[in-house]
Amino acid sequence: MAITAAEVNKLRQITGSGMMDCKNALVEAEGDIEKAIDILRKKGQKVAAKRADRSANEGYVIAKTSQDGTYGAVLMLNCETDFVGKTTDFVDCAESIINIAVANQVKELQQLLDSKIEGQTVSDMLTNMTGKTGEKIELNQFEIMEKPFVAAYNHNGNRLATIVGFNKKLASLETAGKEIAMQIAAMSPISVDEKNVPQSVIDRELDIAREQIRNEGKPDEMVEKIAQGKLNKFFKESTLLHQEFIRDSKKTVAQYIKEIDAELLVEGFYRLRLGE
Repeated sequence: MAITAAEVNKLRQITGSGMMDCKNALVEAEGDIEKAIDILRKKGQKVAAKRADRSANEGYVIAKTSQDGTYGAVLMLNCETDFVGKTTDFVDCAESIINIAVANQVKELQQLLDSKIEGQTVSDMLTNMTGKTGEKIELNQFEIMEKPFVAAYNHNGNRLATIVGFNKKLASLETAGKEIAMQIAAMSPISVDEKNVPQSVIDRELDIAREQIRNEGKPDEMVEKIAQGKLNKFFKESTLLHQEFIRDSKKTVAQYIKEIDAELLVEGFYRLRLGE
């Protein structure tokens, strides 16, 4: 099938691979970008990202917790340009929406859209903002966490924010909880630990690892053992508790948490970032 230059460039932007490598991968994948990414990985090429659904959406991402720390919310308000995303009106709109979500401890997106701020629903606010800016304004990512303690982190510029929930409330979590939330922002784990990684992701990583190993000419009897080693490395790099703690690379996040309290557990997290 015919592959356009735009498709090749999109794959190149996602993976960082060469133009011809991207074109050949797309041809082999019959234009499917996700499959093309896997093909590049199977051939041993490093990729800059694992997702093909990147978008150019701009906007504002913000997380906030309730005063007692038992509820946290994070949302992404999207617009079309960075210019609009930085305007006072747009920022104020996002701030007012997260404030009403936390004040009412809203549970889901539609409930938030139906919530009223100064006599009008959030949905109507967004419609009015669209008319005012001339851009499409969307609120389609909203996540909440209700746990004994929830910490939040907003990265500078409000293009990235996280919330993380713990099984108990401790005075030390006022600081430590934010550090874990920052870890999630910086290192982008896919789950708390290997037990929470979807089986489809595990199967995909093993399939890619096996292909890489065979391409390296390793004997068949060694393939599964080496593939499992690569999967364990993936868990170490991609799951929160097994990652090196960014504040002290000599310990894992799990070790850092156990130093705080032996029974402390991370029970979940959300991470929202513009373009992902």
